Amino acid sequence: MRKENRVCIIDDDEAIREALNLLLYAAGISSRAFASADQFLGREEDEEFACMLLDIRMPGTDGFALFQKLIREKAPYPIIFITGHGDIPLAVGAIKQGAFDFLTKPFQHGELLAKVKAAVAHYLGERKTLLDAHELKHRAGTCTPRERDVMELLVEGLPNKKIAEALNISPRTVEIHRAHVMEKMAAESLPDLVRMAALLRLPK
Repeated sequence: MRKENRVCIIDDDEAIREALNLLLYAAGISSRAFASADQFLGREEDEEFACMLLDIRMPGTDGFALFQKLIREKAPYPIIFITGHGDIPLAVGAIKQGAFDFLTKPFQHGELLAKVKAAVAHYLGERKTLLDAHELKHRAGTCTPRERDVMELLVEGLPNKKIAEALNISPRTVEIHRAHVMEKMAAESLPDLVRMAALLRLPK
């Protein structure tokens, strides 16, 4: 089982924890369960999770309070709330604040697995985007300040002549800088460079 796909389960009901662990294991998904939000917060290892299954009503720090703490800390993994029918308004409010989804008890195994797989796929997609942005930031760091100036104007759609006028350099010099930018950024075309520039502007 791939650890980067690991699901975190937080529920004070031991029977639910065991059932979720077995269900995910049978589906080839790694998981780790905690009996409370406080136990999760007190863990020694800072593990990476691709999804969290979080009960709302628990002794001590409840699930909604943990969710708000994770939001403040910008935790990257998508959160699926496990709720009783009376907690649906809370779960809907959590969705509006950024939770991925919610399930009401008792839930169907197929429904849970579908939501977990969707959450994991979402997390891995976001993770790849951020890793790509990190790599692009490194590439951009190899460009000289003048090359970065040229790149900014290129992605704005300016032709070489206009870039030359804006930077007070010759069109030939722009061509040289442009070639260096394309090489250092490993961009195959101008649209490719534009997409890279958009990724570089993502919040890190």
